[in-house]
Amino acid sequence: MKVNEMMPRIILPGIDGIQFDSHSLQGTRYLLTFFRFATCPFCNMRMAELIKAKSELEENFEIVAIFESNIDHLKKHANKHVAKFPILADEKREYYQLFGVEKSLIGMVKGMLLRLPTLLTAIFRGYIPREVSSRFLTMPLSLLVDEQGVIQTVYQGKDEGDHIPIDKVLSFAKEM
Repeated sequence: MKVNEMMPRIILPGIDGIQFDSHSLQGTRYLLTFFRFATCPFCNMRMAELIKAKSELEENFEIVAIFESNIDHLKKHANKHVAKFPILADEKREYYQLFGVEKSLIGMVKGMLLRLPTLLTAIFRGYIPREVSSRFLTMPLSLLVDEQGVIQTVYQGKDEGDHIPIDKVLSFAKEM
C-alpha cells in the first residue's frame, strides 16, 4: 500500500468475538497497525502505549491492531490489554501479504540488540515470547488513514520494535 491509495476493505475476527469490517470506519481517521505475533514483547509494549494514547485521542479517531496469529491464541495472550479499539487476528497472513508487510532477519536481530532495554522491560512485565516461527521475522507496519479512506502515511518498521512515533499519530488525529 502507498500514500494516496484507497484502503482496501478488511474483514477479520476480533478478540471481542465480533467480525470486524473496516467499512465501519468510514468518515473516521484511524491508525491501522500490523504487529508480529500475540506474545511478541515489543508488540505488547506498543499495545500498552496505544491504549494509553487512545485516552488522549479524539473520540472519532480509531486504532486498529492486527496480529499475525490465530484468534484463540490472540484472545489468550491479548487479555493483558484492556483496549478500547479492535484487536484482530490474521492467521492466514492475507492482509499482511496484501499490504506488503516485510520480514527481515536483520531487522529482528537489530531490534533485539538495539532495543534490549525495552525487550527486558517487556519480559519483566510478563510479555514473554512463547512461539518460535517465521513470525519472528515480521516487521511492524503502520498506516494513517483519513476520513475518506485514503492512506496518508505508511510507516514500515526497520526493526521489530520500530513503530510509528506516537506524537505523529496524535498530530494526525488532531488534524480533524
